[in-house]
Amino acid sequence: MDDTQLTRYSRHILLDEIGIEGQTRLLQAHALVIGAGGLGSPVALYLASAGVGRITIADHDSVDLTNLQRQIAHDTTTVGQPKVASAAARMRAINPTVEIVPLAERLEGERLAALVGEADVVIDCTDRFATRHAINRACVEAGKPLVFGAAVRMDGQVSVFDPRREDSPCYACLFPEEASFEEERCAVMGVFAPLVGIVGTIQAAEAIKLLAGSGEPLVGRLLVLDARRMDFHTVEIARSATCAACGSRRAPGQPHPTA
Repeated sequence: MDDTQLTRYSRHILLDEIGIEGQTRLLQAHALVIGAGGLGSPVALYLASAGVGRITIADHDSVDLTNLQRQIAHDTTTVGQPKVASAAARMRAINPTVEIVPLAERLEGERLAALVGEADVVIDCTDRFATRHAINRACVEAGKPLVFGAAVRMDGQVSVFDPRREDSPCYACLFPEEASFEEERCAVMGVFAPLVGIVGTIQAAEAIKLLAGSGEPLVGRLLVLDARRMDFHTVEIARSATCAACGSRRAPGQPHPTA
């Protein structure tokens, strides 16, 4: 770390939980952010400001005027531009020393699997169950930690699914693929502007903790936020032995979960 980096990241370095070793891990890390909207905006900006060395951000959408109520990586001048281009410009303005890889595409199939395999952490900032399940499966198969977040109306959720840990559930343990859930999206249901900032910032914090090797992540716990009352509480999540995504995963020498 050079003198400029020591100065830029000095407030992290002063923390016993991060220090020079943790900050060095961040500088060497690669994060994959999927979604550059309401959640992806604060995630991307905080990862860049914190000095995560390489940040790949993927989103196939373009900036729309309706996005500006909450998607803080974009502004009036970037309406019509790809969201990843708008976000990347803001990230580089905050921290030109990190590598930003903007991908204006919808990640799926082998492309998704390959990018997940290259990352140290994946942050899911999407808003569709099918997309979330695809990301979850890719993370389970690659053994990569996944930071999940959701926000709609005035309700938010955050959790961390880490297949490197034998006790960790995955997204499908919480929301089984075969179950029927009502798709609630901001474009239809509305969303409280600061809520996505709160949820996205927590996602960024969890990702930074994972990369720096600091603290205890939200593994096995779902953080639930009711912004009407500004009430936070956590719900314990157990790993499901019959989960279609991770039920067959086990540590070497351990019995099959369904045995």
